[in-house]
Amino acid sequence: MKKILSILSIFFLLASCGKQDGKSIDKVIENKDLKAIRAKRSEIVAEQQAVSDKLKRLDQAIAQLDSIKKLPLVTTIKVKDTLFNHYLEIQGSVETKKNIVLYPETSGTLVKVYVKEGQKVSKGQVLARIDDGGLSQQVAQMEVQAALAKTTFDRQQRLWDQKIGSEIQYLQAKANYESQQNVVSQMKRQLAKATVNAPFSGIVDDVIAEQGSVVAPGQTRLIRIVNLDEMYIEAEVPESYIETITKGKEAKVYFPVLGKTINTKIRQVGNYINPNNRSFTIEVAIPNKEGIIKPNLTAKVKINDYTSEKAILIPQSIISENSEGDQYTYVTSGKNAKNIAQAKRVIVTTGKTQGDFIEILEGIKNGDALISEGARSVKDGQKVEIIN
Repeated sequence: MKKILSILSIFFLLASCGKQDGKSIDKVIENKDLKAIRAKRSEIVAEQQAVSDKLKRLDQAIAQLDSIKKLPLVTTIKVKDTLFNHYLEIQGSVETKKNIVLYPETSGTLVKVYVKEGQKVSKGQVLARIDDGGLSQQVAQMEVQAALAKTTFDRQQRLWDQKIGSEIQYLQAKANYESQQNVVSQMKRQLAKATVNAPFSGIVDDVIAEQGSVVAPGQTRLIRIVNLDEMYIEAEVPESYIETITKGKEAKVYFPVLGKTINTKIRQVGNYINPNNRSFTIEVAIPNKEGIIKPNLTAKVKINDYTSEKAILIPQSIISENSEGDQYTYVTSGKNAKNIAQAKRVIVTTGKTQGDFIEILEGIKNGDALISEGARSVKDGQKVEIIN
């Protein structure tokens, strides 16, 4: 009470002095005496300095006597160790080794196309036929000659086995028969090129050449066949992960277009490091029972490259860095019944990041009370009020 009366008396004293000074200032200005005006100004400046000194002393006294100080308000989080799985995130595209365009092996007219787009086909099924230019008739004639050569050879062999006839006749019949067989086999292989067969089971994705058009080997695209059963993602991984990214490692694949995530594994790891970008190639198997995943579809691949059973994770936003490059944050200690505690700055060593959180390797231990909100407005050793 005495402190309040003292402050009020000072206030009224200053107010009364202000009124008297106002009258004297007006009087000095009315006289238009420059020297007197300057002298009055100097007098007021001196009075102002004296008042400022008095206010400063009063503030110091209040700070010493006031039991309720204005402290920085902060919130804290209790640090707990937890399981930490870190994932390497890379992009890749869906591939399939069974996605090919068929070309003719012989020239001629495309006389017949037996399939249509979207049709399922089996391995070896006839898809189209090219005019053979009379080759099938020649094969039939050669087969007749081969049959005659076989009959002649069989007779000569029976005679030779009975020691009848000459050896030269037997050898000539044998050579003629084998020659005819070779000619027929060669012509059949050539004739087979006029038939286009499915190299594997799949779906006819596109019938490119029209029936009746003239086709040429290696130039005319006939039919595209795709098999969506054995899909995979091919992606490049930086060489720094060569020890942690291995065959059989679990991976999560997310398709942004489909909004779908698939759990799978790495099925192959490349043994060659690309010197241009210092990376190696991996293949991630993609099960596709529903058939909705298509070749060249973009995907995000997450691979678990690091795991810690008892990791300390804190928000990245509360970490600061000093001029020497050290990273630090604040913990609280000595909390009393009024939630008043002391802020202590701790230098931390950080590890891997995941989203908005970062792993702390050194500096913070399990159970520490870490300043969250207000972490950037406190100082080392400062008293703070916790408002959790």
